[in-house]
Amino acid sequence: MQTPSNTIEMYLLAKDGNRPHLIDRAFAGGALLRMEVRQGGMDFPPVAHGRDAIAETLVRRFGRTYENVYSFCLADPPDPACAEFHCPWLVAMTEKDSRAVRLGCGQYHWRFAPGSRLAQELSIVVDSMQTLPPSDIHVVMPWIAALDRPWCDADRAMATAPSIASVHAVLEALARTPVQSHSPLALAA
Repeated sequence: MQTPSNTIEMYLLAKDGNRPHLIDRAFAGGALLRMEVRQGGMDFPPVAHGRDAIAETLVRRFGRTYENVYSFCLADPPDPACAEFHCPWLVAMTEKDSRAVRLGCGQYHWRFAPGSRLAQELSIVVDSMQTLPPSDIHVVMPWIAALDRPWCDADRAMATAPSIASVHAVLEALARTPVQSHSPLALAA
C-alpha cells in the first residue's frame, strides 16, 4: 500500500537520481506543482501541471544543470493516513558546468490524493540558496553525505555542519523556516 512517506521518498529518488520515469510513482496524473523562489537565483516556472511537466521541471531540466544532489526532509516521516504534510528541506548539489557547490533550504507543502496517496499537489518554497566555490565540495559533500536520507534530524544537520559563511547563511534561513503541522522540527536560531 502506497503511503505519503513512499510518495515523498519516490519523488526524492526521481529528482536526486535524475530518474524521470519514477515521477509516475510519486505524482497523480493531474498533479499540480507550484514553485516559489524567494532567494538564490534558481530558475523554475511558477507552475507545472501533470506528470510530464513535473518530470521536465524537477528532473530533466534540473538534471541538465546539477549533479551530486542530496535532498533531505527535516522531519519525521508523515503519518500514513495524513492528507497533507509540511516540512522544511535541505539540499546540496554541484553545478555541472562550473562545479560550484549549491546549498539551499526551504519548505515542502504536500497534498496527497485520497486512495492512491500519490502527490496531488506539491508546493516548493526556496527560502535560501547559496553558491559556494568548487573547492568547498571537499568540505560540504562529506558532511551532507553522512546525514540520514531522506528523513534527517535537523539538529544533527546543524550540529555537524562545516564552519563556512555560506553554509551558516543557509542554516540561519532554515532556523527561520516556520514549523509546520506534522513536523516535530524545533530549530533554534
